[in-house]
Amino acid sequence: MDDPGITLRKLAIHDDAYIESVLACGVRDTVPSGLDVRTQAMVRVAALAAVGAAPTTYMCAIESALEAGATEQDIVGVLTALLPTLGPDRVVAAAPGLGLALGYDLDEALERHSE
Repeated sequence: MDDPGITLRKLAIHDDAYIESVLACGVRDTVPSGLDVRTQAMVRVAALAAVGAAPTTYMCAIESALEAGATEQDIVGVLTALLPTLGPDRVVAAAPGLGLALGYDLDEALERHSE
């Protein structure tokens, strides 16, 4: 892993060689980021929520997080932690997709609860 200043410079100038080398590593390789596997997977979950990702895209990130020792509570905690930054609209929109990836059908649960 490069010095943080060098990495920021490479990103800021859109250094194609650097970016391609990181992308070639794949999502499960933590060497370029310097983060541990669990943290990197949790960051990916947060990023997916931030961009309003489709529910199916959560599956891989959540699988990685669970394999790396994160708990379901840790993963749900990501959404709670994002509330002050993203606001409730984005977090509320992300909850069903994240829930589905964890095996919870929130739409069905909400329907049963309203009956």
